[in-house]
Amino acid sequence: MMEFLVEIEVNWPNDSDEELKQDLIRDEAIRAKELIEEGYIIRLWRIPGRWANVGLWRAKNASILHEALSSLPFFPWLDISVRPLAEHPSDPEKN
Repeated sequence: MMEFLVEIEVNWPNDSDEELKQDLIRDEAIRAKELIEEGYIIRLWRIPGRWANVGLWRAKNASILHEALSSLPFFPWLDISVRPLAEHPSDPEKN
């Protein structure tokens, strides 16, 4: 399994439908729980002051990660940055 640092920012238009936004927030929380249970999301942090988060995700490869990310209900309004991670020889968890 590969690990990825994933940064996500929501770019929701200010003039968009509030009811749709609330529905998507609910659906996003449900999907996030599923992705956690499926082993994709390992850790998740929000970025204070922004509608954004940073997470440690795990997938077999970048294509499968893309499928998981594109399954998020807010996907059309997300700016996503993905960085594949490699083991470091000085990682405290490995020593």
